[in-house]
Formats: sequence, structure tokens, C-alpha cells
Amino acid sequence: MELIFQNVWLVPLFPFLASSFLGLGLFFFPKSIKKFRRISSSISIIFLSIGMLISVHFFWQQITGSPIHRYLWSWVLYKNLVLEIGYLLDPLTAMMLVLVTTVAVLVMIYSDSYMFYDEGYIKFFCYLSLFTASMLGLVLSPNLIQVYIFWELVGMCSYLLIGFWFTRPSAANACQKAFITNRIGDFGLLLGILGFYWITGSFDFQQLAKRFFELLINNQINLVFSTFCALFLFLGPVAKSAQFPLHIWLPDAMEGPTPISALIHAATMVAAGIFLVARMFPLFQMLPFVMSVISWIGAITALLGATIALAQKDLKKGLAYSTMSQLGYMMLALGIGSYKAGLFHLITHAYSKALLFLGSGSVIHSMEPIVGYHPNKSQNMNFMGGLRQYMPITAITFLFGTLSLCGIPPFACFWSKDEILVNSWLYFPFLGSIAFFTAGLTAFYMFRIYFLTFEGDFRGHFFDDSKKQSSISIWGSLQFNKEHYKLDKKHLLYPQEANNVMLFPLIILTIPTLFIGFIGILFDENKMNVDFLSYWLTLLINSFNYINSEKFLEFLFNAIPSIIIAFFGILIAFYLYGPKLVLLKKEKKKLKNSSKINVFFNNFSTFIYNWSYYRAYIDRFYNSFFVKGLRFLIKIIFFIDQWIIDGIINGLGIFSFFGGESLKYIEGGRISSYLFFLVFFMFFFFLYSYII
Repeated sequence: MELIFQNVWLVPLFPFLASSFLGLGLFFFPKSIKKFRRISSSISIIFLSIGMLISVHFFWQQITGSPIHRYLWSWVLYKNLVLEIGYLLDPLTAMMLVLVTTVAVLVMIYSDSYMFYDEGYIKFFCYLSLFTASMLGLVLSPNLIQVYIFWELVGMCSYLLIGFWFTRPSAANACQKAFITNRIGDFGLLLGILGFYWITGSFDFQQLAKRFFELLINNQINLVFSTFCALFLFLGPVAKSAQFPLHIWLPDAMEGPTPISALIHAATMVAAGIFLVARMFPLFQMLPFVMSVISWIGAITALLGATIALAQKDLKKGLAYSTMSQLGYMMLALGIGSYKAGLFHLITHAYSKALLFLGSGSVIHSMEPIVGYHPNKSQNMNFMGGLRQYMPITAITFLFGTLSLCGIPPFACFWSKDEILVNSWLYFPFLGSIAFFTAGLTAFYMFRIYFLTFEGDFRGHFFDDSKKQSSISIWGSLQFNKEHYKLDKKHLLYPQEANNVMLFPLIILTIPTLFIGFIGILFDENKMNVDFLSYWLTLLINSFNYINSEKFLEFLFNAIPSIIIAFFGILIAFYLYGPKLVLLKKEKKKLKNSSKINVFFNNFSTFIYNWSYYRAYIDRFYNSFFVKGLRFLIKIIFFIDQWIIDGIINGLGIFSFFGGESLKYIEGGRISSYLFFLVFFMFFFFLYSYII
């Protein structure tokens, strides 16, 4: 058994080998390997599936009481500096290994069909395998140095995959935006790592918290410096997990292929930040100010993401802001000390969001032949509607993911989100109020997405967005000029259900979306009076703050407020965007006839639409203050460099040039002339000296 645990490095090795094989094949045999497209994708899927099976085995060993395994090898030995590499296998690692591998395998299966006709099909699987291997390496890392190496690899792979269709300017700009924004966070992370090494003399996770605690109780530590180091380190997860104010890259990352959006938003890049905060949780707990910053950043991110998602037209960007909001929930939970709730929501959200993104990919795939292949059309919900009758399986699975994200029992996210809501309310009611209000907004915008996409009538044949002759307002009123479109219905195309290869991952993901939440529920109150997930994670951290061991019925009773808020948001979305019943039409006409209410709705809808369309004006602020400000500063520096610094040097050169040109006419090569000038100037020199 010990030999098996010593070979846990095989989990990231298999996808890395698959990436290496495909990369070498593309480099040495670029034309020949394209004939073996299915074989290439099969290599990636099979190799990662082997890693998934190994991960499941380690996961089972951990939950059945196996001890924590840690193996280290010396990497750099120089005087007192010792850098080690290795791996750490504990409950957190085992959970993340299963999460990353299961979602990645399903995404790869889905991509086999979704990307099959793309010219970069093999390159895509090469990048995808390397991306997965990097995340698995990060999860297994036992120290901050190894984490930083794989952290950068994850960032590099995200740059390659977001800009996969780099010939499209928007995709090229998006990958650069993601890369530069994450460099800000990574620089802070590096400063934090070096700062904690300066304090504790160790990069190792286990030694770090232990030594920091010893220094703290002996008053041998500067709390201000330690707090700054922790905040710098937290800057890395802020960028990677799209937390305010470094969240701006996440919506633009939707320019990449949809399978990549699913993997980034579910189990890899954005999950890396949450994972690092969870890994550093024992140390952060000793710094109350840092915990407060984490909780408030999480709450602001959750609310901001939800408000921006309210009026998004792009299907994938709406889901992207949803991810941002849910990541805020996770960060809020970790900040208030609710370790188990934060990780619980990471698990439930990963499977639900993977299901939603793959479902959106199925929708986009069916819309492209009808409205065009540009994202402004194929991802525009104004062009959709009524897809449930054409794509019933996709609609049902998407509805399951929507219900889960809204926090409706018994779906997965209900159990984790409700625990965060209760714990945040107990910690500080104002934070709890923000969390509850955000839950209502989540229910509204998620069902808005569902209704606009799958309910009503299909609008793909009646819209011409380029000519701006149609729109859907935030209040759901459909406006288009039917007279402009005199179409022969016999020649119209309609969306079709995706093929079985794409439907298989959707159906499989509905299983954890329905049942994974039950791992966090307390059923047996006569034994340990604790749920499975808390007991399991107790192997890693012995105490949890604000985690209540409740009876099952008490848990459901406490969940009533969150369920009511969620249903209230759903009802508003149904009233504005759902199937229009006769009674609702009459009530809506009465409201519209009331001039005051109509004016209020118009003003409010305009404000919400502008807030959402301009992304809370944060991108504009960054563009005006940082981008334009930096360009102006560079122009000033360029002017100083060109006209002052270079001007002095060039002026000396020009003066020397003309001086030399003048003197060359004086030099005739005659010695008598040289003697004459020498005597002449000596005479004037002595005369000048005598006079003075």
C-alpha cells in the first residue's frame, strides 16, 4: 500500500505524457498526425482516465481513514537554503484530484465532438492535457515554491486556451487581458511567499503554520509585516479566482472554446485560488484582519458578479459572472472561518457549472449554422428562445444546473450555499444580508438565462442584431419588425439536439448535480452528530468555526428563508421572461398603463442595463485611469528620453561634428603654418595672463 502512495505523482504524469506525445507529433509530423484525429483525442482521454482512477483510489483510501502521506526530495542545497519538491496527499488533495480529473475527462469527451472540425483539434487536446496536468501538479504541491511553479503553468495554459482562436481580435485581446491581470496577482503572490519565508524560514505548508504560531505566541513576530505578507499572498488568489478588483479578465475569457470555459470555471484555474486560500487557512486564521479582508472581498465579489449578470445578452458571459459571484461565496465562507462550507460549495458548484457551460456549448453549437459563427450572434440570447422543443435533453440538464445554482432543494448547491448563508449571518448580519440578497439575484438572473434560451418562441429567424432592429428589454418585452422579415418557412433552419457524444457528459454531470450535496448533510444524530464531509475534513483541520452540527429537520427549517428568497427571484424572472399566461398579460398591461410605475420601471431598467452592459463601469475606470494614464506617462517619458536625454547626447555629437569640420580646413599639413598658429595663440595667452 505504501508503494502505491509513493507513486501518486503518476496522476499528473499521465496527462503530461499525453500532452507531450501530441506536441511532439505536431512538431515532427504536422501533416501525418492530422490523419489520426480520433486516436490523438483518445490518447488524452485514456491517459487522463487512468489518472482519474488512481485519484478515486486515493480518495477512497483517505475517507476510510488512511493517514496523510507526504514525500519530499531535495532539489536545491546551498548552505542554509534547502528547496524540496514532492507531494502531499491529504483529504483536501484527494478531494481536488477527484474533482479535477472527473470534470476534465467529461470535458475531453465533450470536446472530441465539439472541436472535431476545428483545424487546431490536436493542438487543442495538447493544450488541454497540459492544462489539466498543471492543475493536478498544483493540487499535489507540498510547499509554496512548487505551488508557484504550477501556478504559472496554469496561467500559461489559460493564455494559450483563451486565445486559441487568436486570429479573432477579441480572442487575442482576451488572452492578453487575462495574462496581464494575473501577472499582477502573481507578483503579489511571489512577494507574499518570500515574505513568509523571511519570517518562518520555510516554504512547506505544514511547517509554515507551525513556525508562525510558535513565533506569534512568543511575540517574536511583527504583525504589521506579517499582515502585509498575507495580503500580498492573497493577491494571487484574488486574480486567479476573479475576485474584485481583479475580476475583469473572467468575462473576456469566454472568447475561448466553450469546453475550456467549462474547465476553467469548474475545476481548474478559478478553483486554484480557492484551493490556495484553503491550503493557507491555518495560517490566515492567526491574522484576524486578513480574514476580515478575505470575507469582505468575497461578499463584494458575490454581489458585484450577480448585479452585472442581471442584463447580460451573451449566454456565456452571463454564466461567467455567475461563476464570479459563486466564487465570492466560497471566499466569503473561508473568510468567516467556515472552511467546510467553502470547500463544500467548491465541489457542488464545480459539477453544476460544468453542466451549465457544456449545456451552453450544445446550444451555441446548434445556433451557429442558423445565425452565424460569430459569438455576437451564436451566443446572443436575443436570437434564442423556444429551444426546449428542439433540444429537450439539453434543456432538462440545463434546468437541473440552473435549479442547483439557485439553491433549490434537493439539488447540490442548495446544501452548500445555505450553509454559507447561515454561517455568514451568524458571523455578521450585514454580511449575511449581502449573501441572502445575492441569492435572490442569482435565482433571478439564472432563470432569466433559462427562459430566454429555452422557453417561448424561437427568435433566430426574426432578429438582425447588426441592424439593431430588434431587442429584448430587461423587463422581457420582445420588440422586432416582422414586416422586415418575409421568410419562407419551408426553407428555414431550426436548432437540433447535440449528438450522443456531447450529450453523454451532460447526462453524467446531472448525477453529481443531484446527489453530491448529500455528502454534507447530517442524518445520524446518535453517533458523532456530524456530517460526512466535516468528519472527513477534520483529518486535515481539527476545528471549524461557525459550523453547526444540526439535525436534518433543523437544517431544513433554517433553510426556509433562503428558499423563499430564491423562489421570489424565480417568480420575478418568470413574470418578466417566462411563458406569457393570459392572467400575467393582463396584470402586465395594468402596470404599464400606470404612468408612474412605467416611468420608474423604464428608469430602473435603463440603470440596470447600463450597469450590466458597462460591467459596473469598472473596466471603463481601469481603461481611463490605468491604461490611458500609463500611455500618457509613457509619452512623457518618451519625450524626455527623445528630446532631453538623447538631445544632450546628440547635441554634443553635432557640436563635435561641426567643430571637426571647421578644424579640418585649418589643417593643411604644412609645419610652418602649425608653428605660426602655435606662436600666435601663445602670444595672446601670455598677453591675457599679463593683463589679468
